[in-house]
Amino acid sequence: MGSIYQVQSKLREDLGLHKVQAVRKPGRKVDGTRAYVSAMARYGFNPTEKSRYFHLKKTDLTKEFQRPGYTRHWEQLVKAPEELTDDPQKDNEPVPAEDQQYDTEYLCEIGIGTPQQKVKLDFDTGSADLWVRCRDASLLHHADKKFDPKKSETFQESKTDQTWKIQYGDGSTASGTVGTDVITVGGLQIKNQAIELATKVSSAFSSGEADGLLGLAFSTINTIESDGKPDPQPTPVENMISQEDIPKDAELFTSAFYSARDDKSGEKSFYTFGWIDQELVDQSGEKDITWTPIDNSEGFWKFPSESATVNGETVSVSGNTAIADTGTTLALVSDEVCKALYAKIKGSTYSYRYQGYLIPSAITADQLPDLTVAVGDKQFVIQKEDLLLAPADKDHWYGGVQSRGTMPFDILGDTFLKSIYAIWDQGNNRFGAVPKIEKSQNTEFPTEPDSPPEGDSPDPDPYSGGKRSL
Repeated sequence: MGSIYQVQSKLREDLGLHKVQAVRKPGRKVDGTRAYVSAMARYGFNPTEKSRYFHLKKTDLTKEFQRPGYTRHWEQLVKAPEELTDDPQKDNEPVPAEDQQYDTEYLCEIGIGTPQQKVKLDFDTGSADLWVRCRDASLLHHADKKFDPKKSETFQESKTDQTWKIQYGDGSTASGTVGTDVITVGGLQIKNQAIELATKVSSAFSSGEADGLLGLAFSTINTIESDGKPDPQPTPVENMISQEDIPKDAELFTSAFYSARDDKSGEKSFYTFGWIDQELVDQSGEKDITWTPIDNSEGFWKFPSESATVNGETVSVSGNTAIADTGTTLALVSDEVCKALYAKIKGSTYSYRYQGYLIPSAITADQLPDLTVAVGDKQFVIQKEDLLLAPADKDHWYGGVQSRGTMPFDILGDTFLKSIYAIWDQGNNRFGAVPKIEKSQNTEFPTEPDSPPEGDSPDPDPYSGGKRSL
């Protein structure tokens, strides 16, 4: 690793690279049910337990689709009443778009154009679009920073009438045109980057603090189209790799996330582009980074994860895989692992109403089990305190680890990623990690007014890269 650090150190000095601070969204309150439902909308899975929220198969019989030999079949995310009914398949209502969009925890600032216009974006390793609110948008966002292509000397409109669109089950959309420009991320200039301009947005997208989204997955799931046909464009990291000024050992980015339980004003979380924080690797106590080959055929950061341990007892999940996703709050694992975990937590229970496993509010960190999940051949600990995501009601925590339902792979979101320093080595098609466990976190149960009210989850801070097709 020594030679790699030397190459990256020279690159940092030559280009003036620095950390990209990941700042928590102002006023954001984590809500477990909302996090789970947004993951359902994002990936299209259904729970395996009885749950209020589920995807309901629909058949469209409107005149528009009443054509000989054609019936439109689709799925809609719906919610049933808080109390279990005799027939949830009939007694339900559509989930509005603002509840379907995910609630990433962090915002990161980048520059777009010449001269640079600063915007704050969600960084998302589970999607592959870079879209930003445009000053020409039909519904202006309340944030004061939006990209104005007319003020950039380097912006180029697409010559092939490229478009993009995000659509939800209730018909709400965000869409627009495409151009290219220079972006600056952590001091690194990336040229000819496709910028998706949000020129039309539904009211569901009008709240929130973010100005857009920067996808860090693979371009096979980029949503840009030309003449109605898929025309995926390279992601910022793919464009970074193609530039001659980036050596092979620097074709990567990294992420480090920290808990806000104790010092909410201290913003320690960050990304880097083109270099690894050697000090953080050294602090892990590991001799080297653990590297695992990834399978990016579906556009995700996917790797083998065939086991977990709960208090040292192995739970084998033969053939299992997982993706690492900064755009998902929870860690979603197989039912086998999930049930093994909560069997070791006294007083825990599954809640139909809150759509997940709950943990008694009086529990302390030393009463929680040790949980590890495999990344390739190595087990990584999930910090005990992060098993307690957020209050569900006045007597329970919502668990940070939940069932992946009908998903064919695990989704390891922020609950897992906070416990490691992650190295996303795209140039070498591998995922790296070292442990990053904090000495302790405050697990005192919040009191009013911070704890959520009983009943439905509060309205979310909406943002998404759209539902994934699997």
